Amino acid sequence: MARAAAARPLDTPPPLPLLPRRRGVELALLAGAVLISVCGYVVVGLARWHALPAGALRYGAGLGGLALLAHLAVRFRAPYADPLLLPTAVLLNGLGLVLIFRLDLDTPADHAAPTQLVWSTVGFVLFIAVVVLLDDHRTLQRHAARCAALALLLMASPILFPAVNGAKIWIRLAGFSIQPGEFAKVLITVFFAAYLAANRGVLARTGRSMGRLQLPAGRVLGPVVAIWLVSVAVLVLERDLGTSLLFFGIFVVLLYVATGRTGWIAVGLLLAGIGAAAVGTLEPHVHVRVQDWQHPFAGIAAGQGPGQLAQSLFAFAAGGMFGTGLGQGHSYLIGFAMKSDFILATFGEELGLAGLTALFLLYALLVARGYRAALGLPDAFGSLLAVGLAALPALQVFVIAGGVMGLIPLTGMAMPFLAQGGSSVVTNWIIVALLLRISNRARMPGKEGAGGDGAVGSAQAGAPAVAAGGRPGDEAAHGGSRAGSLAGRDSLFGAGSWVVGFLKPTGSAARSRPPSGASVPSSPPAPPHAPTAPASPPADDASAPEAGR
Repeated sequence: MARAAAARPLDTPPPLPLLPRRRGVELALLAGAVLISVCGYVVVGLARWHALPAGALRYGAGLGGLALLAHLAVRFRAPYADPLLLPTAVLLNGLGLVLIFRLDLDTPADHAAPTQLVWSTVGFVLFIAVVVLLDDHRTLQRHAARCAALALLLMASPILFPAVNGAKIWIRLAGFSIQPGEFAKVLITVFFAAYLAANRGVLARTGRSMGRLQLPAGRVLGPVVAIWLVSVAVLVLERDLGTSLLFFGIFVVLLYVATGRTGWIAVGLLLAGIGAAAVGTLEPHVHVRVQDWQHPFAGIAAGQGPGQLAQSLFAFAAGGMFGTGLGQGHSYLIGFAMKSDFILATFGEELGLAGLTALFLLYALLVARGYRAALGLPDAFGSLLAVGLAALPALQVFVIAGGVMGLIPLTGMAMPFLAQGGSSVVTNWIIVALLLRISNRARMPGKEGAGGDGAVGSAQAGAPAVAAGGRPGDEAAHGGSRAGSLAGRDSLFGAGSWVVGFLKPTGSAARSRPPSGASVPSSPPAPPHAPTAPASPPADDASAPEAGR
């Protein structure tokens, strides 16, 4: 040990400890996720027929085989990836298949579980393809313009096809249907992340002040207004409230994360409110949904029977704390949307408030691990992309759960992994694959990664203090320094953001910064023959001198 230390040059930092890969933990969690899904399948059969369902073994073998193939792809191609992302997605997908199978029993003429299983298989295949073929997430940044063009093309394509259930969001040809907006949301997130990574310095500059509210400068307000107009145009032409609000919400979230300016949130909420109010008043299809939200029991009072929203509220009330049990509810009374928009009502009725809490915690875990990967990356594009991809299911769950529970008007979106919808489940698996790839880069030791979880411990163990107003630089430029990655995260996410202040780790680097205007005590002289750290090279990202101030 002493000889190795003596052989190392004095100006070379000690090697970073290797982070645990935790692939064994992932495999154990995958086994638990498959087991829970199979148990749910068996419980449905016992509740309906008092016997084991005939396809339980095939269902368990199929889901377990797909999960094992996905695990092997992650083990060999992304060994440092987050071990919680894949098991969480498998459990959500498995529970969705169980619920759709349970609802198929009440709709003999419309069996959707076999089709959903096929789409889930396609999703697993694309997940494996992304994990195996995408070596570096930064490759996507070079194709941001193509992603934006393709996203706009996908968003506009359903306009040429007839409406389905009042909204033009589907393409139906020869019995085959696809929802292009599901794929467009990933492409538009890539474009947003690339645009903001390149322009975050300009966007972070303070504009006018209105009391205590800091608004951005008028000349940089153009992008958010343009995105707002595009979202309203999609809403008017396709009558798709959910997708347009999702695109606009993702852009506002990424603006806030990139700049740390609360003014962007205020502007985003104001524009979204104006657009929603205008379309909700002028568009007949959306106006009907707003009226149903305001008066969910109007049909009962008029003698026409309860509508979908009223039946959904009745289902939640019947579920109580622990539910009626899988297969023993009556949520089929909701109608044709029970396997898509209102599948959450079935979950709440048959598993109760306890089951709903567990389900929302699974979604929160998926989102939180995406944010954790963003905090471990030194590059701006990767961090913003991870935040945007993690925010997609978060916004979807909020919008869908709020609509089904009567908190906001219904939007017609699909619950991630849970609801019937081939385009939705395939897109969600692509999102999980990208988050796994990003988390692998964040936790990878050495120059190629920021160190992930180990970076926090390094900072708390006495990493050098990050100078106030430091700029994010590439990890390779800092020679693999984890202090450099902490500086990049501080500049990227904005020191003035209370959300980021809550999420990001606080180590000695943050505590060692003196207050503004305070005198800094001089450090004691170095002892003789003490090694001196080499001067850090200048950050290569000098285009955003005011980012995060």
